[in-house]
Amino acid sequence: MEQRHLGRTGLRVSRVGLGTLTWGRDTDEHDAAEQLKAFWDAGGTLVDTADVYGGGEAEYLLGRLMERLVPRQDLVLSTKAGSVPDPDRRTDGSRGHLLAALDASLARLGTDHVDLWQLHAFDPHTPLEESLQALDIAVRSGRARYAGVANFCGWQLAKAGTWQLGGDRTRLAGAQLEYSLLQRGVEREVLPAALDLGIGLLPSSPLGRGVLTGKYRSGTPSDSRGASETMAPFVEPYLDDAASRIVDAVTTAADGLATTPLHVALAWVRDRPGVTAPIVGARTARQLKAALSVETLSLPDEICRALDDVSAPVHRYPDHDWSTL
Repeated sequence: MEQRHLGRTGLRVSRVGLGTLTWGRDTDEHDAAEQLKAFWDAGGTLVDTADVYGGGEAEYLLGRLMERLVPRQDLVLSTKAGSVPDPDRRTDGSRGHLLAALDASLARLGTDHVDLWQLHAFDPHTPLEESLQALDIAVRSGRARYAGVANFCGWQLAKAGTWQLGGDRTRLAGAQLEYSLLQRGVEREVLPAALDLGIGLLPSSPLGRGVLTGKYRSGTPSDSRGASETMAPFVEPYLDDAASRIVDAVTTAADGLATTPLHVALAWVRDRPGVTAPIVGARTARQLKAALSVETLSLPDEICRALDDVSAPVHRYPDHDWSTL
């Protein structure tokens, strides 16, 4: 699998990453092992997790698999901290919480460092410079090699990225946000900020939470995430008429290219400007292998333009490009 630099850094990662959101909850150890082995065999290196995935079980499971299945040194390990299971305060970006969470993650993962450590979300109740200082401490102490953020909006990413360029601070390497043909909101301000600051984008849910595969066109399959009590609210927002038109276009493009809607949707986001590696979360190893086989596909320009047009987000004042007025 092709390797790409994450942002303006020396860190190289596979251009498709493996997500572990459901590990330890909906994905058991056997299925997780099959996925990790398939990913590694395909040349994948970037494995993404978080301290809250499965209540910590995803990290614990990944750590066990690295002990016996895939060498730690062959993986670019990414985890996140800052999200908390508190309905009154969904994020805690305090320096104390973040560093304690990192130590707990390392213990569950069974390693002395992660390759990329990310703030999981912006905390409006903590000064941003305090949260960012935790990233600096983690890198200086060797517990993290590179640092990034996740789910920051445009002004938050611009402020964080600019702050980190000053003084003896750790440059932000990556930003992880949802990005797909069904969710192009990052193109308004997040992506321009990332491109300007040299921050690589790691799109999550690149298949539109599974909807872009086309499997929901005739209803909700009984074995899909949309049929799961836990994941149904996650999928439901992308089952409207607007999404249906985009899925139809993806399916038409796939038919014309003799490939699958999954491949078309994943190749589209993988090769967008500023994108380093979309993070793919699969339910089974078979699904993951299908996604990884996209490696040789490059979409023709006319297909890209057609997909861009049918999924174009609305840019209103002041987000639109003034040079086009």
